[in-house]
Amino acid sequence: MTECPKRMHYGPCGGVREDDGCEMRPQPCPFATLDAAPAWTGSPAPSVPSPDAPGVLIDLTLPAYDPSAVGEIVDVLAPTCDAVLVGEHQNRPDLPPALMAALIKERGVRPWITLTCRDRNRIVLEQELQGLAALGGVGVFCATGDGRAPGVRDEVTQVFDIDGTRLAGMAAHNGLAVGVPEAPDAPPRHLRAGRLLAKQEAGAQVVVLNHVRTVERLAAFVAEARAIGVRLPFVAGVAVYTDERSAAVLLRFPGLGLDAERVARVLAAPDPVAAGCAEAVREASAVLAVEGVVGVNLSGLATGRGERAGAEIKAAIGAEISAGTGGAA
Repeated sequence: MTECPKRMHYGPCGGVREDDGCEMRPQPCPFATLDAAPAWTGSPAPSVPSPDAPGVLIDLTLPAYDPSAVGEIVDVLAPTCDAVLVGEHQNRPDLPPALMAALIKERGVRPWITLTCRDRNRIVLEQELQGLAALGGVGVFCATGDGRAPGVRDEVTQVFDIDGTRLAGMAAHNGLAVGVPEAPDAPPRHLRAGRLLAKQEAGAQVVVLNHVRTVERLAAFVAEARAIGVRLPFVAGVAVYTDERSAAVLLRFPGLGLDAERVARVLAAPDPVAAGCAEAVREASAVLAVEGVVGVNLSGLATGRGERAGAEIKAAIGAEISAGTGGAA
């Protein structure tokens, strides 16, 4: 799609605005005019065993460029999750993917490492995939990636040599466990299930969904995807917020469907931490009852009081979810 600033073949990305506007430039998303998402035309996905989808996947939130913090935070999360999801941020630096994966594996936890196409060309992405494959026991979460946040490293080129779907195909052919995102509540909504089918055909094995405003909308999206042939296990996003800062981070991102009234109730509660934890557990229970949903992703900062405090909150929620589902986490 030559009009796409991210040069995507298999769009739309998750950053489309409610008016179908592009996150990169003041223009409409060129995919929004399509009747159907582009079908996968690359090499067929290799036939390999699918990885176990995580029942409790927790976002790993760390201070920038601090290897010593990895073990400390992962140790807090380890007893209450099946895996951690390592993001790649648009507004701050991250440690190299292979280094991050090795540090997490040392603590006995499975990492799902996000790779995006914003800052690396195809050759460097191939190198990263080779490194992650050599470590073994690592999942790779393939995303096109957000545009860099305004004012952050404006002098540095944004690459977008390929998109997340093609990256998923590369990862599958490198023998990695492949996860992908999808944003059911992001416009243009009529293309989202078809886009997920293309990712499956490329080699995706697990899908982690962005937050969806209601359980009914989540169930409808899963049913729509199943009806067109998507067989992937779904891991549903569960927002974790206990104060103004952690809620604001989630509310400002396009494509994340949160119920503003529920957020307001949590923040107005006498004990917002207890209320936020209870809301996350309630939401997890509801989404896990949707056929096809096999796990939850506890995402967000959880609190503005620092990374360790956020990890402790997410660990407490993970423990309660696991206890309620009989999970081993």
